[in-house]
Amino acid sequence: MPRPGQEGRPPNRLVQEKSPYLLQHAYNPVDWYPWGDEAFARARREKKPVFLSIGYSTCHWCHVMAKESFEDPGVAALLNREFVSIKVDREERPDIDSVYMGICQQMTGRGGWPLTIVMTTEKKPFFAGTYFPKESRAGMPGLMDILRQILTLWHGRQDELYQAAEEITRLARPGPILPAGDPDRMLLDRGFRELAAHFDPKNGGFGSAPKFPAPHILIFLIRYWHLTGETRALDMAEQTLGAIRHGGIWDQVGSGLHRYATDARWRIPHFEKMLSDQALLVLACTEAYEATRKPQYRTVAEECIAYVLRDLQDPDGAFYSAEDADSPGGEGAYYTWTQEEIDRALGPGEAAVASTLFTLTPMAGTGTDPGSIPGDGRQQRCVLSAAGTAPVPAEGLDITGQDVAIKRDAIRSRLAAAREKRPRPARDDKILTDTNALFCTALARA
Repeated sequence: MPRPGQEGRPPNRLVQEKSPYLLQHAYNPVDWYPWGDEAFARARREKKPVFLSIGYSTCHWCHVMAKESFEDPGVAALLNREFVSIKVDREERPDIDSVYMGICQQMTGRGGWPLTIVMTTEKKPFFAGTYFPKESRAGMPGLMDILRQILTLWHGRQDELYQAAEEITRLARPGPILPAGDPDRMLLDRGFRELAAHFDPKNGGFGSAPKFPAPHILIFLIRYWHLTGETRALDMAEQTLGAIRHGGIWDQVGSGLHRYATDARWRIPHFEKMLSDQALLVLACTEAYEATRKPQYRTVAEECIAYVLRDLQDPDGAFYSAEDADSPGGEGAYYTWTQEEIDRALGPGEAAVASTLFTLTPMAGTGTDPGSIPGDGRQQRCVLSAAGTAPVPAEGLDITGQDVAIKRDAIRSRLAAAREKRPRPARDDKILTDTNALFCTALARA
């Protein structure tokens, strides 16, 4: 089906594909090809460079670039006239994605989706990047300017582009294969030292914003503690798991892990939820519980599993790939709250209790002091974080001890019921063997 605003537009070749991501672009004015011989044969015949765009259906910045550029008649006219354009779903063709993502990381020092590649008819790239706005702004080059510069080189200095593509391809070839077997202790020690050097002792996690949960790193730290007795490794894993669970990167209302945090304190997430992230978090929490017997890690694993079984399970038993960050109200609209919405959903009494159990962080300006909202603030969309492991009820509220947990669960249930009335984010109902196997592994371990 055409996306909003594309009604009445004829479909392109992608309408014959089965990938949810490719079908999202089937009504773009861009003359997209799926990856295949037909596209490259045309490029050779017409002596045109190949424009390759790789993404996936729940990718927020893929949606942004599609709206800004691939649904724009001017961008489409330039691509259709001067390039042969190919769309690839990275989850459908991880083989293609891994090659060009590796090249992008080597060329630019970073990666991500949407992945933007321009290459020769022999599939050898000479330009790589990720998201670009349509026009240049704030120091970021725009797609239209990039395409025009590439065309100038293609028509005037094509030999140099081919030489660059050959050199890039040569450097991108894999190095020597390391011998099989277990890593030696020196490699493990070096890995721990490097992680310790990048650890954020104030907020948990590694590096600064944006912050990814990286549960596989936490699993390494827990296992390194098992092997060596190095208590700092376990402390780093525990602090990070606690920060994630109490931050906005964890869905405080419906459970489940969002993709990453845009700030260093884990408060403001990018709201996409992926099956692979849930699986890895369950594995990390299961190992943390096994190591410490602290009930909070078991609770997080159980809540994460409950989310997947509720929202990502196919009726036949397998598991879907992801939920989008975007809904009809925009990115995060399904997950965020205004103070008025909370008051309306809970009533004055429970809203007062909620204010002691949860923190509201405004979406705009993550540097704002948590809980303080500029101006009236009651209309500003905010992300819920947990106030702490043992929040102190507001003065005069008669709840203590285990009543706090009971109240928290009751408030979450009422907020979840109110949230269910909103339009849900799109769900990628593609069933992938690799991520299903990963989540089944997590279920078996748990």
